[in-house]
Amino acid sequence: SPTNLLNPLRLTKSKSTIQKFLPFVVPVTTTSIGRVSGFLTMSHVASSALGTYDMAAHQIAISIFCCLAPIVDALNQVAQSFVPGIFARKKSRARAVALRKTSINFAKVGALFGSVIVALVATGVPAVSKCFTTDPIVLSRVKNAIPGIAVFLGFDGLMCIAEGTLLGQNDLKFLRNMYSAFFFLVPAFMLRLKRRALSGIEVGIGAMWGTFSVYEVVRTILWLSRVVWLQYKTEQEVDEMEGTAA
Repeated sequence: SPTNLLNPLRLTKSKSTIQKFLPFVVPVTTTSIGRVSGFLTMSHVASSALGTYDMAAHQIAISIFCCLAPIVDALNQVAQSFVPGIFARKKSRARAVALRKTSINFAKVGALFGSVIVALVATGVPAVSKCFTTDPIVLSRVKNAIPGIAVFLGFDGLMCIAEGTLLGQNDLKFLRNMYSAFFFLVPAFMLRLKRRALSGIEVGIGAMWGTFSVYEVVRTILWLSRVVWLQYKTEQEVDEMEGTAA
C-alpha cells in the first residue's frame, strides 16, 4: 500500500536496498556540503566585510544569480541521464567512441549555455537591478559584481556537464575527494577578504565575486581534465583488448 511504501522503517527490513544506496551516501553528502560551504562563506564575508552599499548591492546580485544558475544546473541532470546508458555497455571500440562523442557534444552545449548566460548577465543585470532599487550608488556597486558573476556562470555550463558526466561514469571517489578539499580551501580563500577588511583595506563586492569566480574556473578545469583522463583510460583499455585479441 502507499503507506507502506512511504514508511522509512520499511528500508531497514531490506538489506539489499540499503546496500545499493550505501556507496552513494558519503560521496553525495560530501558533494552537497562542499557545494554549500562556498556560498555560506560568501554570505558571511558579505555580512561582515562589506559596507552598507556593497551589502545592498550583494543582495541584488545574489538574487539575480540564483535565478540564472538553475538554467545551466539542469545540464548536470541531462548528462546524468544520458551517460550511464552508454557507460554500462560492454567495453568496446564503439562504446569508447560513443563516450567521446557524447562528451564533446555536451561540452559544446555547456559552452553555448555559458555564452548565453554571460550575455544575459552583461545586458540584463543592470536593467533588472533597477527593479530592486533606484539608489544610484547601489546600482553602481551592482555593476562591479557583473564581471565575477559573468565568469562564474559562463563556466558553470561546462562545469555542470563535466560533473554530470563524471557522475554518469560513477566517478564518485574523485568528486568526493575534490569537494572535501574545496570544503576547506574555498572558505580559506574567501575569509582572506574578511581579514583584509578587518585590517582596514576596503573590500568591495567586485573583489568578493571575483574571488568566488576563481573557484568556479578551477573547478571546471579540474572536472574537464578528469573527463579527458577517463576518456584516455577508456581508449587505452580498448587498445589493449584489441591488441590481446590480435
